[in-house]
Amino acid sequence: MTKKSAILLPKTLQILETVGEQIQLARLRRRLSGERVAERAGIGRNTLISIEKGQPSVSIGHYMNVLKVLGLEGDFLALAKDDELGRKLQDAQLKTKERAPKRK
Repeated sequence: MTKKSAILLPKTLQILETVGEQIQLARLRRRLSGERVAERAGIGRNTLISIEKGQPSVSIGHYMNVLKVLGLEGDFLALAKDDELGRKLQDAQLKTKERAPKRK
């Protein structure tokens, strides 16, 4: 069975590269070696290098383990948190009643 890889647009690849750079800078600011972060995250050094390059072939679980080691796992919760377009689309489909419901 062959493994399919995701086909990503250049802009998406650039975003992944930026995420990788930010992870690398966070590691360097904490003065942690790549070997130590990889060991704590339970991954190989080459996988960490791939993460820091923003390679799309690395599983999101490995990204999460590295963020946890760096104490940044909470930042992951900010993804898609403020979905302004989604809320506007949802609000446009809401039906409004003519009268407010009666109080009980």
